[in-house]
Amino acid sequence: MRVGQFSRSMFLAGAALSLPSGIAVAKETASAGDTENSSPAQLGEIVVTARRTSENLQNTPVSVTAMSGEMLDKLNVRDVVSTAQFTPNLMIGQQPASITAASVYIRGIGNASPSAVSEQGVGIYLDGVYIARSAGAVFDLVDLERIEVLRGPQGTLFGRNSVGGAVQLVSRKPSDNLGFEGKAGYGTFNDWYARGRLDTGAIGNTPFKASLTYMHRQRDGYFDNTLAPSKRDPGSLNSDAVTAAVEGDFGDLTANYSFDYNTRLGVPAFFQVIAATDDVRNYFSSSEAFGGAPFQIGTSTLRRAQQQAALDLSGNPTFAVRAKVYGHALTLNYEVSSMLTIKSISAYRAYRQDGANGLSGNGELEGFTISPIVFYDGSVVPTGVQSVTPYDGYTTQRQHQYSQELQTLGQAGSFKYVAGLFYFGEKSSEANYQELTYVLPGGEAGVNLFPLQAFHGKARSYAAFGQLSYAPGNGAFELTGGLRYTHDKKWLTLAGDVQPNLSGQVSYNNLSWLISTSYKFASDLMGYARVSSGYRSGGINPSASEINIFAPEKAISYEAGVKSEWFDRRLRTNLSVFYVDYKELQINQFLAGTGGATSVIVNAGRVAYRGVEAELTAIPVGGLTLDGSVGYTSPKFKAYDYLDPLTDTVIDVASEARMAQSAKVNAHIGAQYEYGLSFGNLVLRADYSYRSTEYWFPLDRLNPFNRDIRSRPDHNLRARIALNDIEVGSGKLDLGVWGDNLTNDHNIDFGIDFGSLGYGSASFKKKRTFGVDAKFTF
Repeated sequence: MRVGQFSRSMFLAGAALSLPSGIAVAKETASAGDTENSSPAQLGEIVVTARRTSENLQNTPVSVTAMSGEMLDKLNVRDVVSTAQFTPNLMIGQQPASITAASVYIRGIGNASPSAVSEQGVGIYLDGVYIARSAGAVFDLVDLERIEVLRGPQGTLFGRNSVGGAVQLVSRKPSDNLGFEGKAGYGTFNDWYARGRLDTGAIGNTPFKASLTYMHRQRDGYFDNTLAPSKRDPGSLNSDAVTAAVEGDFGDLTANYSFDYNTRLGVPAFFQVIAATDDVRNYFSSSEAFGGAPFQIGTSTLRRAQQQAALDLSGNPTFAVRAKVYGHALTLNYEVSSMLTIKSISAYRAYRQDGANGLSGNGELEGFTISPIVFYDGSVVPTGVQSVTPYDGYTTQRQHQYSQELQTLGQAGSFKYVAGLFYFGEKSSEANYQELTYVLPGGEAGVNLFPLQAFHGKARSYAAFGQLSYAPGNGAFELTGGLRYTHDKKWLTLAGDVQPNLSGQVSYNNLSWLISTSYKFASDLMGYARVSSGYRSGGINPSASEINIFAPEKAISYEAGVKSEWFDRRLRTNLSVFYVDYKELQINQFLAGTGGATSVIVNAGRVAYRGVEAELTAIPVGGLTLDGSVGYTSPKFKAYDYLDPLTDTVIDVASEARMAQSAKVNAHIGAQYEYGLSFGNLVLRADYSYRSTEYWFPLDRLNPFNRDIRSRPDHNLRARIALNDIEVGSGKLDLGVWGDNLTNDHNIDFGIDFGSLGYGSASFKKKRTFGVDAKFTF
């Protein structure tokens, strides 16, 4: 980061703290906007389940941000990707060539691979159910009560692959009363949606109540592909989502069944060639001379160009990706006594995705090619002018999982405890049909190649865990300890071009632990310190041509924080500092070449992460709420072992390595004002988010276009004007007008350096958008 950028980042961080702001949206304001009340309203209590039991956020010795579903709905947040704008030290990026995959990082720790067998560094949970793969993590957030973001290793209660933290999605439960809620909206790019929720209330004289929610959303693309209709332009989406829940109350036993289903048909963002070697640039630029399309390359975002179609498995051209994500869960909660509860969570989840892997950013290019066959004397056969492409393809993914968790939660005197058993099993497969043109030295000819990467695998995981808290006397002091033992076993078979197929098997054992202490200096002031460990499972690399085994990652995190409320609960300030010692970092060395998009995974790194998070919410006067947050993470490689291909020796390149997909600073400031009118409530809200520079790869010596495709500092401003609680018959109507990316930032939001293929490409964020919406409830 240059000095000027760093100075501006620090100014923004200071602003987020000096201005009572930020969208740690997890607040509930009691009668905010009551202009008849001479004194400001108080901040409401926030309930989270960061330790598996319901607790006041301010009493929980964990760095956690909670965002209410109501606030997310008002901000038009439809999936987890946008939540990173409002949460300190959380980074979420939409994966390229996918409409369901996300890269999730907390405090610089995560995983960028969308593979169907790749373990995540941040655990994602839906109503307590672990969503194992990032490739199925982006689905419509139809009916949420809240999102909780837990920072730091959560290895004791949440288990493996929560080494960076955890994101909990908590659904709304069926209401006790009969009711209906409907909402619809329309915005730029013909973007519209309609959602309806029905609550049955108590069904007759039975112990059951239920809810059903359906949402349809669709939009045209925000990039004009002149070879495709608007509904198949990059960025287009057509989605249907259903959630259903049934709750049965049988006295001491409560049963909750939930079902979520989301089908998506869309086209990923346009991937534009940003930079290329002279050979690659010269070769593809000759396309027009051969009667092909012009070669599209440039550092400024294009809004209109050509993107060729891919061929599906039947040989039909397609621009789109089709995905389906669904799951069933049954949660049983049995209260043995007021001091003992037994809980069971049984779940089945699955996803599948098929679609174009369009990463070339060009139309139908033509070029002079030769045969990939080299004869014994070194001669080759020219094949003449053919269709060529930097890189395209078609990918299919399948995954399904079953998990079972049994918990015992109780209290005995000054002790509280959580103990449990966990089982997870899955099967997955993937086939990546690639098409690329390898440009030969000199840029006069290329070789068309069609590598096929395919694999199928399965995994089993078993765990036993327990956590015990001791709070004597008045409970001001608390000491907590926890352990979790995990046994993982995996099988993987490499297929496709790997002939004969290669199979491998690995197993790992881990003991994660936690020690935490907290003390309430006053009823509204708590300090805490915790030391915890976590681990991310090892495995077998699915993107290699040989059995490439890598070991687990392990981390020890040291954290201290203060949670406080001031001025009769009109100001809330939460602060945490951390240091993480990370060992055996799994480094994915991307090696795109004649074998396609391949990689080698090695345990080559040791990293020290240090940083700070601060969140603040205030009600300075009645009706006005200011909130803000800032996160700072400074990762430093202590070691980075790299095999130098020139000398065939291992060297330490820690001094030149960057942490991929990790921004040093992200900050947010926001303000909301409510004013009561005779016929409703006027609500004005504005939110500004900032994120510093983000690189996609750690080593420039491996990825020469790393700097060209980096995401520079990002600034995002969104605003909303709403008129709520308008009485219409027996119901209420809310009307809103909103705008997003009002700064019209044209920043890169994801990039890939294709290494030895000779070019780097990236996608750009959506331009400024506006919209309106209406919500009716009775």
